[in-house]
Amino acid sequence: MTIKIGNAPCSWGVEFADDPRNPSWERVLDECRDAGYRGIELGPVGFMPEDPAVLGDALAARELELIGGVVFRPFHDPAKWDDVKDGSVRTCEALKAHGARHLVLIDSISPRRAPTAGRPGEAEQMSSSEWTDYVSKIRDIARMGTEEYGLITSIHPHAGGFMDFEEEVERLLGEVDASILKICLDTGHSIYADFDPVAFMDRHMDRISYMHFKDIDPEVRKKVVANRTDFYEACGDGIFCNLGKGAVDFPTVKARLEAAGFDGWCTVEQDCDPDKAQSPLDDARDNRTYLQSIGFEDAA
Repeated sequence: MTIKIGNAPCSWGVEFADDPRNPSWERVLDECRDAGYRGIELGPVGFMPEDPAVLGDALAARELELIGGVVFRPFHDPAKWDDVKDGSVRTCEALKAHGARHLVLIDSISPRRAPTAGRPGEAEQMSSSEWTDYVSKIRDIARMGTEEYGLITSIHPHAGGFMDFEEEVERLLGEVDASILKICLDTGHSIYADFDPVAFMDRHMDRISYMHFKDIDPEVRKKVVANRTDFYEACGDGIFCNLGKGAVDFPTVKARLEAAGFDGWCTVEQDCDPDKAQSPLDDARDNRTYLQSIGFEDAA
Protein backbone atom coordinates (compact mmCIF):
# COMPACT_ATOMS: atom_id res chain seq x y z
CA MET A 1 0.00 0.00 0.00
CA THR A 2 1.30 3.42 -0.98
CA ILE A 3 -0.42 6.71 -0.26
CA LYS A 4 1.10 9.34 -2.52
CA ILE A 5 0.81 13.06 -1.85
CA GLY A 6 0.35 15.66 -4.60
CA ASN A 7 -0.78 19.25 -4.95
CA ALA A 8 -3.00 21.25 -7.29
CA PRO A 9 -2.98 24.62 -9.09
CA CYS A 10 -5.86 25.88 -6.93
CA SER A 11 -3.31 26.09 -4.09
CA TRP A 12 -1.78 28.90 -6.17
CA GLY A 13 -5.16 30.58 -6.64
CA VAL A 14 -5.86 29.07 -10.07
CA GLU A 15 -9.61 28.47 -10.33
CA PHE A 16 -10.31 29.54 -13.92
CA ALA A 17 -7.98 29.13 -16.89
CA ASP A 18 -8.51 32.67 -18.22
CA ASP A 19 -8.14 34.59 -14.93
CA PRO A 20 -5.52 37.31 -15.58
CA ARG A 21 -4.43 37.09 -11.94
CA ASN A 22 -3.18 33.52 -12.38
CA PRO A 23 0.51 32.84 -11.91
CA SER A 24 2.19 31.25 -14.91
CA TRP A 25 1.78 27.51 -15.29
CA GLU A 26 5.57 27.18 -15.27
CA ARG A 27 5.75 28.86 -11.87
CA VAL A 28 3.11 26.51 -10.47
CA LEU A 29 5.06 23.47 -11.69
CA ASP A 30 8.34 24.88 -10.40
CA GLU A 31 6.98 25.66 -6.95
CA CYS A 32 5.12 22.36 -6.67
CA ARG A 33 8.45 20.62 -7.31
CA ASP A 34 10.34 22.98 -5.01
CA ALA A 35 7.88 22.26 -2.19
CA GLY A 36 8.76 18.58 -2.52
CA TYR A 37 5.69 17.13 -4.22
CA ARG A 38 5.91 14.42 -6.87
CA GLY A 39 2.53 14.92 -8.48
CA ILE A 40 0.20 17.70 -9.55
CA GLU A 41 -3.30 18.05 -10.92
CA LEU A 42 -4.03 19.58 -14.29
CA GLY A 43 -6.00 22.53 -12.97
CA PRO A 44 -8.77 24.05 -15.10
CA VAL A 45 -8.30 22.80 -18.65
CA GLY A 46 -6.55 25.46 -20.69
CA PHE A 47 -4.34 26.65 -17.83
CA MET A 48 -1.63 24.11 -18.58
CA PRO A 49 -0.58 23.65 -22.23
CA GLU A 50 -2.93 21.34 -24.12
CA ASP A 51 -0.15 20.25 -26.45
CA PRO A 52 0.92 16.93 -24.89
CA ALA A 53 4.52 17.35 -26.01
CA VAL A 54 4.88 20.74 -24.32
CA LEU A 55 3.32 19.72 -21.01
CA GLY A 56 4.91 16.28 -21.07
CA ASP A 57 8.40 17.74 -21.42
CA ALA A 58 7.69 20.27 -18.66
CA LEU A 59 6.48 17.59 -16.24
CA ALA A 60 9.42 15.31 -17.03
CA ALA A 61 11.94 18.11 -16.55
CA ARG A 62 10.59 18.62 -13.03
CA GLU A 63 10.08 14.92 -12.28
CA LEU A 64 6.38 15.51 -11.69
CA GLU A 65 3.54 13.12 -12.45
CA LEU A 66 0.15 14.35 -13.64
CA ILE A 67 -2.38 12.94 -11.19
CA GLY A 68 -5.71 13.92 -12.65
CA GLY A 69 -7.95 16.80 -13.57
CA VAL A 70 -11.14 18.50 -12.45
CA VAL A 71 -14.15 19.38 -14.59
CA PHE A 72 -15.55 22.35 -12.64
CA ARG A 73 -18.50 23.23 -14.85
CA PRO A 74 -22.24 23.99 -14.40
CA PHE A 75 -23.75 20.51 -14.59
CA HIS A 76 -26.86 22.11 -13.03
CA ASP A 77 -27.53 24.45 -15.99
CA PRO A 78 -29.09 22.79 -19.08
CA ALA A 79 -28.16 25.85 -21.18
CA LYS A 80 -24.47 25.23 -20.44
CA TRP A 81 -24.35 21.57 -21.47
CA ASP A 82 -22.07 22.29 -24.44
CA ASP A 83 -19.64 24.01 -22.05
CA VAL A 84 -19.73 21.03 -19.70
CA LYS A 85 -19.07 18.59 -22.54
CA ASP A 86 -16.25 20.71 -23.96
CA GLY A 87 -14.47 20.92 -20.62
CA SER A 88 -15.00 17.22 -20.01
CA VAL A 89 -13.68 16.03 -23.37
CA ARG A 90 -10.64 18.31 -23.28
CA THR A 91 -9.83 17.22 -19.73
CA CYS A 92 -10.17 13.54 -20.64
CA GLU A 93 -7.91 14.00 -23.66
CA ALA A 94 -5.25 15.69 -21.53
CA LEU A 95 -5.36 13.07 -18.80
CA LYS A 96 -5.16 10.18 -21.24
CA ALA A 97 -2.21 11.80 -23.06
CA HIS A 98 -0.18 11.92 -19.84
CA GLY A 99 -1.26 8.65 -18.25
CA ALA A 100 -3.17 10.37 -15.45
CA ARG A 101 -6.00 8.37 -13.90
CA HIS A 102 -8.39 10.65 -12.00
CA LEU A 103 -11.24 12.54 -13.65
CA VAL A 104 -13.05 14.58 -11.00
CA LEU A 105 -16.49 16.06 -11.65
CA ILE A 106 -17.61 19.14 -9.72
CA ASP A 107 -20.85 21.02 -10.18
CA SER A 108 -19.75 24.64 -10.24
CA ILE A 109 -21.25 27.33 -8.05
CA SER A 110 -24.87 28.26 -8.75
CA PRO A 111 -26.44 31.61 -7.81
CA ARG A 112 -29.35 29.56 -6.45
CA ARG A 113 -27.10 27.75 -4.00
CA ALA A 114 -24.24 30.13 -3.23
CA PRO A 115 -26.08 32.04 -0.46
CA THR A 116 -26.76 28.83 1.47
CA ALA A 117 -23.28 27.29 1.33
CA GLY A 118 -22.80 25.65 4.73
CA ARG A 119 -26.58 25.72 5.42
CA PRO A 120 -28.01 22.31 4.42
CA GLY A 121 -31.36 22.99 6.05
CA GLU A 122 -31.96 26.15 4.00
CA ALA A 123 -30.58 25.19 0.60
CA GLU A 124 -32.90 25.29 -2.42
CA GLN A 125 -33.48 21.87 -3.94
CA MET A 126 -33.95 20.99 -7.58
CA SER A 127 -37.35 19.99 -8.90
CA SER A 128 -37.84 16.33 -9.75
CA SER A 129 -37.33 16.96 -13.47
CA GLU A 130 -34.25 19.11 -12.86
CA TRP A 131 -32.71 16.41 -10.70
CA THR A 132 -33.37 13.71 -13.29
CA ASP A 133 -31.70 15.77 -16.02
CA TYR A 134 -28.82 16.68 -13.70
CA VAL A 135 -28.07 13.08 -12.75
CA SER A 136 -28.30 12.06 -16.39
CA LYS A 137 -25.61 14.58 -17.32
CA ILE A 138 -23.30 13.45 -14.53
CA ARG A 139 -23.87 9.83 -15.55
CA ASP A 140 -23.12 10.58 -19.22
CA ILE A 141 -19.78 12.26 -18.42
CA ALA A 142 -18.89 9.57 -15.88
CA ARG A 143 -19.55 6.86 -18.44
CA MET A 144 -17.51 8.69 -21.07
CA GLY A 145 -14.55 9.14 -18.75
CA THR A 146 -14.64 5.57 -17.50
CA GLU A 147 -15.56 3.61 -20.62
CA GLU A 148 -14.14 5.71 -23.47
CA TYR A 149 -10.98 7.03 -21.82
CA GLY A 150 -10.23 4.39 -19.19
CA LEU A 151 -10.17 6.91 -16.34
CA ILE A 152 -11.34 6.60 -12.75
CA THR A 153 -14.22 9.06 -12.60
CA SER A 154 -15.42 10.50 -9.30
CA ILE A 155 -17.89 13.06 -8.00
CA HIS A 156 -16.59 15.80 -5.72
CA PRO A 157 -19.07 17.57 -3.42
CA HIS A 158 -18.37 21.32 -3.44
CA ALA A 159 -19.72 24.35 -1.60
CA GLY A 160 -22.19 26.47 -3.51
CA GLY A 161 -23.21 23.92 -6.15
CA PHE A 162 -26.06 21.41 -6.29
CA MET A 163 -23.80 18.54 -5.22
CA ASP A 164 -22.76 19.83 -1.84
CA PHE A 165 -24.61 18.40 1.14
CA GLU A 166 -24.53 14.88 2.51
CA GLU A 167 -28.14 13.98 1.67
CA GLU A 168 -27.79 14.87 -2.02
CA VAL A 169 -24.43 13.10 -2.28
CA GLU A 170 -26.00 9.96 -0.84
CA ARG A 171 -28.89 10.29 -3.29
CA LEU A 172 -26.56 10.59 -6.28
CA LEU A 173 -24.49 7.60 -5.21
CA GLY A 174 -27.66 5.55 -5.04
CA GLU A 175 -28.65 6.51 -8.59
CA VAL A 176 -25.37 6.19 -10.51
CA ASP A 177 -23.63 2.85 -10.64
CA ALA A 178 -20.36 2.55 -8.75
CA SER A 179 -18.75 0.95 -11.80
CA ILE A 180 -18.68 4.36 -13.53
CA LEU A 181 -18.74 6.85 -10.65
CA LYS A 182 -16.56 6.85 -7.54
CA ILE A 183 -16.07 9.56 -4.91
CA CYS A 184 -13.36 12.15 -4.54
CA LEU A 185 -13.80 13.11 -0.90
CA ASP A 186 -12.64 16.61 -0.01
CA THR A 187 -12.07 16.87 3.72
CA GLY A 188 -12.54 20.65 3.80
CA HIS A 189 -15.67 20.87 1.68
CA SER A 190 -17.25 18.14 3.81
CA ILE A 191 -16.94 20.23 6.94
CA TYR A 192 -17.98 23.37 5.05
CA ALA A 193 -21.20 21.45 4.17
CA ASP A 194 -21.62 20.44 7.83
CA PHE A 195 -20.91 16.74 7.53
CA ASP A 196 -18.16 14.64 9.06
CA PRO A 197 -15.65 13.35 6.49
CA VAL A 198 -14.51 10.52 8.77
CA ALA A 199 -18.06 9.25 9.28
CA PHE A 200 -18.58 9.48 5.52
CA MET A 201 -15.40 7.46 4.98
CA ASP A 202 -16.70 4.81 7.38
CA ARG A 203 -19.80 4.37 5.21
CA HIS A 204 -18.29 4.73 1.75
CA MET A 205 -14.62 3.79 1.91
CA ASP A 206 -15.12 1.14 -0.76
CA ARG A 207 -16.22 3.85 -3.20
CA ILE A 208 -13.57 6.47 -2.43
CA SER A 209 -11.02 6.44 -5.25
CA TYR A 210 -9.27 9.72 -4.55
CA MET A 211 -8.92 12.30 -1.78
CA HIS A 212 -8.49 16.05 -1.65
CA PHE A 213 -6.78 17.16 1.55
CA LYS A 214 -8.09 20.54 2.62
CA ASP A 215 -8.43 22.03 6.11
CA ILE A 216 -10.99 24.59 7.24
CA ASP A 217 -10.80 27.28 9.89
CA PRO A 218 -13.89 26.76 12.09
CA GLU A 219 -14.09 30.38 13.19
CA VAL A 220 -13.93 31.69 9.63
CA ARG A 221 -16.50 29.11 8.57
CA LYS A 222 -18.85 30.28 11.31
CA LYS A 223 -18.56 33.88 10.10
CA VAL A 224 -18.94 33.23 6.37
CA VAL A 225 -21.93 30.95 6.90
CA ALA A 226 -23.60 33.52 9.16
CA ASN A 227 -22.90 36.32 6.68
CA ARG A 228 -23.77 34.24 3.59
CA THR A 229 -20.38 35.18 2.20
CA ASP A 230 -19.56 34.37 -1.42
CA PHE A 231 -17.37 31.27 -1.77
CA TYR A 232 -14.48 33.12 -3.37
CA GLU A 233 -14.66 35.87 -0.78
CA ALA A 234 -14.55 33.15 1.87
CA CYS A 235 -11.37 31.83 0.24
CA GLY A 236 -9.92 35.33 0.49
CA ASP A 237 -10.96 35.46 4.13
CA GLY A 238 -8.84 32.37 4.78
CA ILE A 239 -11.54 29.75 5.29
CA PHE A 240 -9.12 27.11 3.99
CA CYS A 241 -6.18 27.23 6.34
CA ASN A 242 -2.94 25.24 6.35
CA LEU A 243 -3.34 21.54 7.04
CA GLY A 244 -3.37 20.73 10.73
CA LYS A 245 -4.50 24.23 11.71
CA GLY A 246 -8.24 23.71 11.31
CA ALA A 247 -11.15 21.38 12.00
CA VAL A 248 -10.12 18.30 10.00
CA ASP A 249 -8.83 15.33 12.00
CA PHE A 250 -6.11 14.28 9.58
CA PRO A 251 -4.55 11.58 11.81
CA THR A 252 -7.91 9.80 11.87
CA VAL A 253 -8.35 10.29 8.12
CA LYS A 254 -4.94 8.69 7.66
CA ALA A 255 -5.87 5.79 9.93
CA ARG A 256 -9.05 5.13 7.95
CA LEU A 257 -7.17 5.16 4.64
CA GLU A 258 -4.55 2.75 5.97
CA ALA A 259 -7.11 0.41 7.50
CA ALA A 260 -8.86 0.22 4.13
CA GLY A 261 -5.62 -0.45 2.26
CA PHE A 262 -6.03 2.75 0.23
CA ASP A 263 -3.47 2.79 -2.56
CA GLY A 264 -3.09 5.96 -4.59
CA TRP A 265 -3.07 9.72 -4.56
CA CYS A 266 -4.24 12.23 -1.99
CA THR A 267 -3.91 15.77 -3.28
CA VAL A 268 -3.44 18.88 -1.16
CA GLU A 269 -5.76 21.71 -2.10
CA GLN A 270 -5.64 25.02 -0.28
CA ASP A 271 -7.99 27.19 -2.35
CA CYS A 272 -6.95 30.82 -2.07
CA ASP A 273 -7.65 34.22 -3.58
CA PRO A 274 -4.80 35.01 -6.02
CA ASP A 275 -4.96 38.68 -4.97
CA LYS A 276 -4.47 37.79 -1.30
CA ALA A 277 -2.24 34.73 -1.44
CA GLN A 278 0.95 35.70 0.36
CA SER A 279 3.19 32.74 -0.40
CA PRO A 280 1.63 29.62 -1.94
CA LEU A 281 5.09 28.03 -2.01
CA ASP A 282 5.47 28.44 1.76
CA ASP A 283 1.96 27.07 2.33
CA ALA A 284 2.70 24.10 0.07
CA ARG A 285 5.88 23.37 2.01
CA ASP A 286 4.14 23.74 5.38
CA ASN A 287 1.33 21.42 4.30
CA ARG A 288 3.79 18.78 3.16
CA THR A 289 5.75 19.13 6.43
CA TYR A 290 2.55 18.64 8.42
CA LEU A 291 1.61 15.49 6.50
CA GLN A 292 5.12 14.19 7.04
CA SER A 293 4.81 14.88 10.78
CA ILE A 294 1.74 12.63 11.09
CA GLY A 295 3.33 9.78 9.17
CA PHE A 296 2.51 10.17 5.50
CA GLU A 297 5.72 8.64 4.20
CA ASP A 298 5.39 9.95 0.65
CA ALA A 299 5.39 13.48 2.07
CA ALA A 300 8.81 12.83 3.60
